[in-house]
Amino acid sequence: MSAIVITNARVRTMDPGIPRCEALAVRDGRVLAVGRHAEVTGAAGPGAEVIDAGGRTVLPGFIDPHNHLLSTAESLASADARYPDVASAADLVAVIAEQARRTPPGQWIRAFGMDDAKFPGGRPSRWDLDEATTEHPVIVYHVSGHHAVVNSAALAWRGITADVPDPAGGAFLRDEGGRLTGMVLDSAMELLLPTAVDIGCHGPNFHTDLPAEQLLSWLAAAGEAYLSAGLTTVCDPQVSRRELTIYRAAHAAGTLPVRTVCMPLSHMLDDLTTLGLAGPFGDDMLRLGAMKFYCDGTLLGGTALFSEPYGEGGQFTGSTYHRPERLTDLVRRAAAAGWQVGVHTQGDLAMAYTLDAIKAAVAVSGDDARPRIEHCGHPTPGQVREFAALGVIPVNQPNFLHDSGRDFVRRLGERRAHRLQPMREEIDGGLRPVLSSDSFVSSLRPMETVANAVRRRTREGDPIGADQAVTLDEALRAHTADAAYALRMEDRIGSLTPGKLADVVVLDHDLDRVGVADLAGVNAWLTLLGGRVVHRS
Repeated sequence: MSAIVITNARVRTMDPGIPRCEALAVRDGRVLAVGRHAEVTGAAGPGAEVIDAGGRTVLPGFIDPHNHLLSTAESLASADARYPDVASAADLVAVIAEQARRTPPGQWIRAFGMDDAKFPGGRPSRWDLDEATTEHPVIVYHVSGHHAVVNSAALAWRGITADVPDPAGGAFLRDEGGRLTGMVLDSAMELLLPTAVDIGCHGPNFHTDLPAEQLLSWLAAAGEAYLSAGLTTVCDPQVSRRELTIYRAAHAAGTLPVRTVCMPLSHMLDDLTTLGLAGPFGDDMLRLGAMKFYCDGTLLGGTALFSEPYGEGGQFTGSTYHRPERLTDLVRRAAAAGWQVGVHTQGDLAMAYTLDAIKAAVAVSGDDARPRIEHCGHPTPGQVREFAALGVIPVNQPNFLHDSGRDFVRRLGERRAHRLQPMREEIDGGLRPVLSSDSFVSSLRPMETVANAVRRRTREGDPIGADQAVTLDEALRAHTADAAYALRMEDRIGSLTPGKLADVVVLDHDLDRVGVADLAGVNAWLTLLGGRVVHRS
């Protein structure tokens, strides 16, 4: 493979040895040289393809350590129920009715992204969706992915009636008369969907049973959205048999769009332990990473577990997927089997349970456990200090602060809302927090995530925890080099160091000339994956 030289660039290597330079060469899928134009072109030799970056910023390919790749692909092919286009139950009914007009009767209609905290009348019901169609089963996923609302046809299709018991880790909401409203929380989704796998109470089940050919097609089609944003590696934080089967098939066919790290869900712990299998395992394109556990529910949907109730009327008390001692046992057993662990945790009380589990894991993992806390919504200052002693990696999604910050302030109050995702405190305490999107829950575009970590502003422009903002350099590092560390791949990706895999993004701007308010609009001008051009603007 001939070399490619990118010159006239503002290269931020994320390598402290040569943090900035003007040119970069890649060959045979790896970074060949970085430095001055003359020395880089000399290293590349004759016949190299030269790309003039026109003064644009060059970075290592972005790494998203918490991105539901296959589910995002599914969401991109489904009805869009996201705010602000869908800002009320009436808007949602209109979207579903339009989808019903294009869908044969009897087929499922799926929509993603409903944010009912912003609906003037509150949560929609099955009777609202019945206005859109009674001839199709309908499921509308909450923006968090933890909840859903369905119509009467969906309940009837699954044979669910008002006497259905609430499963462990979930609930069916009912009205004052005891009738099912169609809103289902957390693990209750397992009983509603035509699911491909049974995950029990190990998390929300959005592993929809769909034809493999359809999923593979959607996955390939999603590639452009990822690569045009400069994403070259993602970690899917909830992988079941469904996801791994599709990712393996795409890898074999050469259609897996980005490097993919899989976090198997904890319902598979016993089976994988019996096989003697633990991550990291695989190759540079597809591999197993940490194992994923759930402690509490969703901050966006009111099931995060805090030490004090929250909500406009104190109506949210939160819930957990496992009893605390059960969570500790699961996490300890995974660590003893060789797994790095990642635990979904939002509220401060849930954080206490997770810390107990992580302490048990670290005790059997050795000196380099790298436990992850997914979302890491509301740790107390004391808990952050415990993170440092345990080597915890907080996996943050500041897009939530932009998308739902005003809702958080209303529901949690000023004191708690402004402490959400305290990245400044974590960095100052010696931690290496990372940035991620949690797509399909929020935008997959890394520069939006970077912008929200730097700005700490709500969608309406209000500051939210401004004292927890990070610098642009810190945010970029959290989405590249530190993200690679979270995935145990820092020896091969995350910086433009000679010898590492040549995953490169040339942004469409020079970041030194972009104001903070405009960072979110930056995209990829050129993306290389393993030294191969996979996107050109």
